[in-house]
Order: sequence, then C-alpha cells, then structure tokens
Amino acid sequence: MLIDSHAHLTMPQFDEDREEVLHRAREAGVGYILTVGAVEEGPSVIEFVRRHEDYGISAAIGVHPHEASSFSDESARALQELSHDPKVAAIGEIGLDYHYQHSPVPVQQEAFRRQIRIAREAGLPIMVHGREADEDILKILREEKADEVRGVIHCFSGGIETARTAISLGFFISFSGSLTFRNAASLRETARAVPIERILIETDSPYLAPQQVRGKRNEPSYVRFVAETLAEVKGLSFEDISRITSHNAMQILSLGSMETPGKIAYQIRESLYLNVTNRCTNTCGFCVRFYSDFVKGHNLRMATEPSAPEVIRAIGDPKRYREVVFCGYGEPLLRLDLVKEVALWIKEHGGRVRINTNGQGNLIHKRNILPELNGLVDVYSVSLNAENEEKYLAICKPVFGPGAYRAVKAFILEAGKGAEVNVTVVALPDVDIPACRKIALEELKAGFRVRYYDEVG
Repeated sequence: MLIDSHAHLTMPQFDEDREEVLHRAREAGVGYILTVGAVEEGPSVIEFVRRHEDYGISAAIGVHPHEASSFSDESARALQELSHDPKVAAIGEIGLDYHYQHSPVPVQQEAFRRQIRIAREAGLPIMVHGREADEDILKILREEKADEVRGVIHCFSGGIETARTAISLGFFISFSGSLTFRNAASLRETARAVPIERILIETDSPYLAPQQVRGKRNEPSYVRFVAETLAEVKGLSFEDISRITSHNAMQILSLGSMETPGKIAYQIRESLYLNVTNRCTNTCGFCVRFYSDFVKGHNLRMATEPSAPEVIRAIGDPKRYREVVFCGYGEPLLRLDLVKEVALWIKEHGGRVRINTNGQGNLIHKRNILPELNGLVDVYSVSLNAENEEKYLAICKPVFGPGAYRAVKAFILEAGKGAEVNVTVVALPDVDIPACRKIALEELKAGFRVRYYDEVG
C-alpha cells in the first residue's frame, strides 16, 4: 500500500474527472490520501472527504504563505473551529515562501506563527511549505515549540543539514515528484542521507508531475513513481518503501493504522530476518526496541516467543532469500536450541544463515557454544560498539558487567575459526570509530561495518 501524503484533490484541475482520479489511485495501490485546502474552502474540503471515506481521504486545512496577507482574526477563528473536525488530520499547508513573496515576509512569518499556535492548541501536526526560507522556518518552528505537535516538511527541496535539523525537531521529510527529475541529483543525495524512518512521499498534485509523466497533470496514482525512485536511492525494494513510508504517514498524520501482530519473519531488501525473542542481555540506550515497535515498517513486538516449527513455517522456502538472518528485537542466542534447530533446517533446504548477535552467547550459556554452531552459520555480525571496556559498559550496560567486553572479543575470535565474522559499531558521538576499525581488522581479524544510530535494518 502507498500513501500520498499531500495532494490538492478539490482544485479545479480535477473537476472533470475527480472520481476517475480516485479510482486510478485505488488501482495503483494508494490506500490513503491527505488532501490539502485553504481555510475559506475548509467546509467544502471536509464535506468532500466525508463523501469519499471509502478512499481513505483525510484533510489538512491552513493558509498558504502566498495568501498570508489574507490571514485575519476571522481566519484564525475559522481555522480553530475546523481543526476540531475529526476529518482534519493536520494544519497546513503553512510556512514561508521567499521566492515569490506574494505576501510580505513579516506578514508570512506572523501567519505562520499564529497557525502553529492553533495547531498546538488542537494537538494537530503541521504541514510546512518552505521555499528559500529554511533558516527562518527552522527558527520559527523552534520558537513556537512546534516540536510539541511535530509535522511534515512537504515537497522538500532543501539540503541535508536542513533536513537533519527538522528531524531533530520531530519532523518528517516528504519528497514529491521533483525527486524523480533528471536535474535533481542533489535532492536525491539528500534523500539518501535522510533516515527512511523519517520520510514520506507525496504528489503535491496537480503540480510537479514525476519525470515519467512530465507534461501531464499530476495525480495521486503517480506517487508510485516517487516510491520507485526513492527505492533506488535508498537501496530498498519498492515493497520496503511502500510499507515504511505508509507506516511513517500513519504515525505522524494518523492516516489509517498498521495494527498488526508482532512478526516472526520479516523481509527487508532480499534478506529474511527472524525475530525469535524480544529479550536481550544488553540495555543499549540507542536500541530501537525502547522507543518503537517497528523496524522498517514491520511490527516486531511479540506477545510470546515462537517455537521452532512456527519459525520454520514463517520462513517458507529459504532459497528465495539472499540470506536468512537471526536478528529481531533481542539477542537470538538466548534461544540457542531454537537457533540450532532452525539453522540446520535452513541449511538442509539450501539457505544461507547469518546471526546478528551481541557476542555474549558464551556468557549466556556458560560454555563455548560456537562448536555447536559450526556448519550451521555462514556469517556472524557481532556488535562491539566501543573501543574499550569502560565505554562498552556505559553504552551497552550488559547484565554481565565488567568482563563482558573481553568476552565479546573472545567470541569474535573464536567465531572466525568456522565462519565469516563482521564487527559492527553504532556511530555514537563518543565512539572512536577509527580505533574500533583497527581492533576489528587487526586484533580480531574480522570485517568491519559502521551502523548509524538512526538507521535500523
């Protein structure tokens, strides 16, 4: 399923074939659409949304910076009233546009501030329009405490630092058809740098038709072209992008729900990951399981731990995947017997096995478990996360206390006798990445990979 997080369905460009547009969107797999309208047309936009509930449409209402000169006390009262309608999912689009300046800059800024306050009063996210005004937009978002409601920087065209600052304020970054343009290489570089967990996709239709349909009126069904380009940029599958951006839109804009049970097996790219436990012997502050149930749009919060037959059923044919990875929301080697049984089945059925582990398996079971896994595991990915024990204890807080770091290093050395081993480190501010690389390559004779704390999966 795809979500078009920003369209203008009530504009005159759709008057002749609006129903057909909605039907094409449904046929293209678009499950939800946020349609954006001005305050003065708010009642008619909301009525349109009500008449088309089957298409999963919600509304955003606000005063565009181009029209900021028309913003008045009456506009503010009308917006406040409209904000209480359950069909209104956001206040917007609001913001600053210094390119055209159809309204004077001070007037734009005041309208922007007042509408953020209305959004805060209503508890609604904001949909932000920005053009050549990044610095002032970020300044106003901070000063008006927009992080209390968060929102979306729509049709993003800024740079990496602007995106990162907006994300630090709790905002999501939305990319439109402009991401697909031939001359948009720098925008694609920005998209590559933004965590996929903070990205939405949109059409901004009827404007900004993607490169594949340039010259045509844009419409929600074309959001799939944005998804395809984003998948290429991020090195993910189209299905990954559809699932993740839909989950993101549901989070910030309350467009539908992805209420699903915790998954045992979940695919990202060409690999299948196995979620066999939510327990872990570390309490790493950066771990996603402490602040979300989802990884790449998959719910991994399980009510009970699966049995080996349940895991095997969830895998299906292991040859369909580049590798099958024991990972999930906990330390898989806590369930050593299950791992051995399932890994043996995977190998017997032509699959390749990787284990993502904190390297504490020998401490957990109070013996050297690696000989038991010989021939069952092709690759170990072991989290080291620090260049010394003191820092490791502070970052990972292992239940085993002092000595855990040395045990992890010993595990890596032993694992390398029977399989490929890669050492991973999360790029936290206090971690000395070059020192960790040297330990991995020279002391532990293993591969090395840096993981980014805001990119999971």
